[in-house]
Amino acid sequence: MQLSRRTLLAAGGATVSGALTAGAAHAAGPSAAARTADDDFDGLLTRAETLLTGGGFDRSDPDFAAAVTALDDVAKELWNTLDRSPGRTALWADLAPVTDPGNFGQSYTRLRSLATAWATPGTSLSGSTETADALLSALRFTYDTAYRPDARESGNWWFWEIGAPRALMDCCVLLREQLPAADLADYLAVVDRFCPDADRRTNSPTLSETGANRTDKAVIVALRGLLGRDPDKVASARDALSDVRDAGRNSLFRYTGSGDGFYEDGSFVQHDVVAYTGSYGTVLLGGAAYLLSLLTGSPWAVDDPDVSVMYEAVERSFAPVVFDGLMMDAVRGRAVSRERAGDHRDGAAAVAAILLLASGAPADRAERWRALAKGWLTRNRTTPFASLATLPQLALAKAVMNDAGVPAGARTTGSFVFADMDRVVHRRPGWACTLSLSSERISAYEAGNGENLHGWYTGDGMTYLYEGDGLGQFNDGFWPTVDPYRLPGTTVDPRPRTDLGTGAGTSTYRPANAVAGGAVLDGRYGAAAMELVGAPGSTLRARKSWFLLDNAVVALGAGISASDGRAIETVIENRSLGAAGRNRLLVDGVPQSADLGRGVRASRAGWAHLDGVGGYVFPGGTALRTLREERTGTWRAINTGADTGGSADPVTRRYVTLWTDHGVSPTGAGYAYVLLPGASAAATAVWSHSRPVRIVANDATAQAVEDRRSGVTAVHFWGAGSAAGITASGPASVLVRRQGGRVSVAVADPGRTGSVVSVGLPFRVRSVHRADDTVTLAPGRRPVLTVAVGGSRGHTHHAELVP
Repeated sequence: MQLSRRTLLAAGGATVSGALTAGAAHAAGPSAAARTADDDFDGLLTRAETLLTGGGFDRSDPDFAAAVTALDDVAKELWNTLDRSPGRTALWADLAPVTDPGNFGQSYTRLRSLATAWATPGTSLSGSTETADALLSALRFTYDTAYRPDARESGNWWFWEIGAPRALMDCCVLLREQLPAADLADYLAVVDRFCPDADRRTNSPTLSETGANRTDKAVIVALRGLLGRDPDKVASARDALSDVRDAGRNSLFRYTGSGDGFYEDGSFVQHDVVAYTGSYGTVLLGGAAYLLSLLTGSPWAVDDPDVSVMYEAVERSFAPVVFDGLMMDAVRGRAVSRERAGDHRDGAAAVAAILLLASGAPADRAERWRALAKGWLTRNRTTPFASLATLPQLALAKAVMNDAGVPAGARTTGSFVFADMDRVVHRRPGWACTLSLSSERISAYEAGNGENLHGWYTGDGMTYLYEGDGLGQFNDGFWPTVDPYRLPGTTVDPRPRTDLGTGAGTSTYRPANAVAGGAVLDGRYGAAAMELVGAPGSTLRARKSWFLLDNAVVALGAGISASDGRAIETVIENRSLGAAGRNRLLVDGVPQSADLGRGVRASRAGWAHLDGVGGYVFPGGTALRTLREERTGTWRAINTGADTGGSADPVTRRYVTLWTDHGVSPTGAGYAYVLLPGASAAATAVWSHSRPVRIVANDATAQAVEDRRSGVTAVHFWGAGSAAGITASGPASVLVRRQGGRVSVAVADPGRTGSVVSVGLPFRVRSVHRADDTVTLAPGRRPVLTVAVGGSRGHTHHAELVP
């Protein structure tokens, strides 16, 4: 089994075991002054080895035994195919020539897997002199042939400066007792050449490293320092986390207001404009947790008080986007196209990183995180953590699972607008809905190095629905088989598109629209909007809003126009049924054929229901089209990356698609539908007739709903206007809730175009109970709130009023 490069780093970095805990306690015993420098280096190298192998564990435990077997299976395959002949030109036939950066980078990764098996008791290679000698020879061959100080970077810089040196240093940690001094000196020299510090890009010395790349390099430099017994190197790795060199400008322990890093609203961005909590963010968290654990109790322990930013990220950035141990695809960027790094694997890496971070965090935080993780681990029966984890990761998880004092935390609930990365997450106890938006600030997709070739519409309002009883929707062959022109929630011009990212390097696409985001009320209700501007080659325009309520998501579209002579569609659902699913589909209570290739054209459908998913209501009726089909694709068709490229083996899955056709070159078209996740067919029919949520506006000026049950009125204003009795002086997302003796109001400007917006309410308000300092009230029969939205980057402003 092979994993993607990012997953490998996260897995290698975010691991620990009970042996590590004991080692840390031992290392922290005597004072630093009483220990010799050699003791420091030897103790930390032993700890680094434990971070790779798991240290001591109970080999009779079935879970650990299974993990050892899994490691052994991988290692035996690599061992049996390793070319050990004197005249070899590559270590593995499929990684020839070894001089190619992708090939020597992956060769080091495979050697690390072999070295880990050699260092782990219970594997068939454990302690083998033959294996150790072969590993030493392979490392020397790769150095002599490809990765040496006098080589010049070519191809993808990542292999030279992060991928290869990290795997090489891990190999040296594991083999340090067998490694000849001259060989070690050579390997340290090549790391000094391509990753001399964590602060700068070696092939572009004026470029400061940020985010996950900085963390990756800090780990490499720390290991290089320990292996070379160089205290200054280790100190520089620690200092890189805080960016001492540049006075904290790129510190990982600070909130950023632009570019890469964590934002105070929970967003995480990498590559300047990509929402990346679930990939680069997880690597950053894992790398930081690794160094905090590795260096604790040593002369180089991390003592930056702002490390609390990393602690806060667990609940602010990660908890909302992890669903029962799965990492939501909306924050995984181009990693969704990686066959060997699905949402379950990136989720497992995040869980392991959080548990490792908990080992040294303040007790109150650690207690909450362990409960959170135990809930994830307990509920995920689709892809159990034990089937994905390395031995050290498994040790972390079992320590929590076996601790009766740690409760299994409930699912995260609430609404979250991550304004700084154009993502919206709405969570209820049994389900979650995530919106992937984009704007002139945040890319619609990232592609490159052969990855994410069909990601054209993933940032156009794609709607991910997570059902608690079915966690395989997006990791069971979804991306190679789904129709990429019909992603759920999107309004599309389905013109033929060419593959993305076929060249070297990565690239992003940012559309021209300003509006993407929304507002959150009471942490429970949300309103979101996106102005859709078609990619170059399409004149498509649309105004899309979503209203996120207790048991429903209302989706509205207006102003849908295009003039290219092509039919425009809005996709309501495109649900995978797995390899053989025959889930019943009802339209207005009538069962539809389960035969493949069949569908329906309903001129005025009122509702639909798909077993195992939930209900769909179309207020006022809609021209609904459905299709049940079997689709076949390959992972290779969407990812040809050097180390992440997918298999060419065909994958077949069945789908049910629901959509509405706006016709050829529509002008001012619209749509309205309601998602009822988990609802039964009977409940869907009742909802359709009782209409507990009323759509009160859906045009190019305002889109609005009233939820009678909760007392919530929500409006997105595209400009100055009035809807549901609420007025706004300019663009804004507004939510109002009257409950008991209080009125709650939330206002945001997701387009970031205004400085002040005035919001008028249709009922008497006497005073302010509490409000953000950006909100002022003119009370009376027709009260007006004045909200200073300028400079707030689309974040929500709150007020609680007394009627």
